[in-house]
Amino acid sequence: MKIGLIDVDSHNFPNLCLMKLSAYHKAKGHTVEWWNAKGRYDLVYKSRVFTDTYSKDTITVTNAEQVIFGGTGYDTKNRLPPEVEHSYPDYSIYPQFFGIAYGFLSRGCPRNCGFCIVSGKEGRKSVKVADLSEFWKWQPEIKIMDANLLACPDHENLIEQLIRSRAWVDFSQGLDIRLVNRDNVSLLNRVRIKAVHFAWDNPDEDLTGYFQRFWI
Repeated sequence: MKIGLIDVDSHNFPNLCLMKLSAYHKAKGHTVEWWNAKGRYDLVYKSRVFTDTYSKDTITVTNAEQVIFGGTGYDTKNRLPPEVEHSYPDYSIYPQFFGIAYGFLSRGCPRNCGFCIVSGKEGRKSVKVADLSEFWKWQPEIKIMDANLLACPDHENLIEQLIRSRAWVDFSQGLDIRLVNRDNVSLLNRVRIKAVHFAWDNPDEDLTGYFQRFWI
């Protein structure tokens, strides 16, 4: 089979779903490449993170036997099959991000903020979905994409995995200051982090008191 990939809107950030799909199909011996309007394909995947509010899908595919649309930009209910979801990502399709591992250790968030789709898409409970080894193989930098890692009951074990990696870690979606305590902050202090940032998306919610607990 010849597979085409289309990253509709994540050009400044790699599309993790496409990386996993690429790895899955290559493992089956299929040919995988970025979609080209002049080529012919058995199957094309279009993946989109954002809706029309942020970006437009202007790409029309007429040169494939089948086109599959995926990502929250199309539908919050679609999911990768388990055998694809747990594939080690094919980082080679994004050489511009060489040396960085991307992935989720947990999914879901209990906050249910009105402006965020995570609770509706992934559930209002944060649960472990992977160990670090599922998407990291000694890259010097790791970007964790979890919406609320600290809400996961297994977060201390997952943070310990990050500590053992000795890689630089970016909690790209921020941490929930409301869930920081003396036990997990001691673990976070052992993670190699260039800059810690916290999710404070709702300016009407005063979280000052939670930060003041750790002021000296």
